Amino acid sequence: MVNRLREIVFRANMDLVNHGLVIHTWGNVSGRDPETGLIVIKPSGVDYSKMRVSDMVVLDSEGNIKDGNLRPSTDAPTHIEIYKAFSNVHGVVHTHSSYATAWAQAGKEIPAYGTTHADHFHGNIPCSRPLTETEVHGDYEINTGKVIIETLKGKDPLAFPAALVSGHGPFIWGKDASDAVYNAVALEEIAKMALFTVMLGKQTGVDQYLLDKHFLRKHGKNAYYGQK
Repeated sequence: MVNRLREIVFRANMDLVNHGLVIHTWGNVSGRDPETGLIVIKPSGVDYSKMRVSDMVVLDSEGNIKDGNLRPSTDAPTHIEIYKAFSNVHGVVHTHSSYATAWAQAGKEIPAYGTTHADHFHGNIPCSRPLTETEVHGDYEINTGKVIIETLKGKDPLAFPAALVSGHGPFIWGKDASDAVYNAVALEEIAKMALFTVMLGKQTGVDQYLLDKHFLRKHGKNAYYGQK
């Protein structure tokens, strides 16, 4: 199973490149095996063009390396905090994609302005508070995870599968690594649309009844979008 997960996580990381969500060595994807709890994540600072399946690093639920010759992504502790908090999440993505990161750098949530947003997120995409100096100089990556969890308090993580970390960038998750990448692509396009919408002078979000209709026709037990 771990070898299969390595392949999946490798391909998910390469998908970030193919979708234009990362440049250089920015960004990372991890996946968690629901049965063993083992986590596979991209290695730190390895160029995508040189990266291989065998470079993926296997961690236990506490971040200890179980298999692999390279150091894991420096964001691994953030991923682990998300996994610990959300039992139904088995894939996590971090990028510095331009539009989503612009909203994060502004410290602003992304309002739900229309049905494209509502198809993927059941409300505004939240932005965290800034980390304190103590949090940054302490266990920075762990505290980044904790502030994401704090920001998602009371929300279903699969109905709100992303958060912006103020001054930093987006973290996105899903049912598995591929689903998390799918959500990351959607987030970036929604962030782009939202910026243009604000520039055109829009002040208010989509009506709640329309947002609910679009989200719930694609998600939940009564969803009817797509094929059975």
